[in-house]
Amino acid sequence: MSNHVTSVAERLVQPILNDMNLELVDIEYKKEGQNWYLRVFIDKEGGVDIEECGQVSEQLSEKLDDEDPIDIPYFLEVASPGAERPLKTEADFKKYTGHYVYMKLYEPIDGEKEFEGTLKSFENSTAVVEIRIKTRKKQLEVPYEKIAKANLAVTFN
Repeated sequence: MSNHVTSVAERLVQPILNDMNLELVDIEYKKEGQNWYLRVFIDKEGGVDIEECGQVSEQLSEKLDDEDPIDIPYFLEVASPGAERPLKTEADFKKYTGHYVYMKLYEPIDGEKEFEGTLKSFENSTAVVEIRIKTRKKQLEVPYEKIAKANLAVTFN
């Protein structure tokens, strides 16, 4: 059910985002407590503002009402992914090379399964991440298919 809802929502929202020169970052449909939420995360260079989120929400809401893919009450939320935006596609990894990232892997590489570091490069479906272990730096080569979760991470220097 969840995959069906997110795929329909993606099909409906993509033309809206294309018209507004916005990027689809992620869509999630999940239950929290008693309520269901359909969340659409959008972005653009320099970030999105509340008016853009409101416009997308209005237009998507109309399309969802017309198509009616969800037969139970839910809340629609359209928002920016925030400072710790997820990295979902290979294009995301290329775009955010040089940024500080958090990664969680399906299996350890060099004994590391969860880490933060600087994304040094992304080529041939492999991310190179420089991590710090106490006072030394180490570079990990991480195949894209081994990444369970990745997002930008905020640092305080």
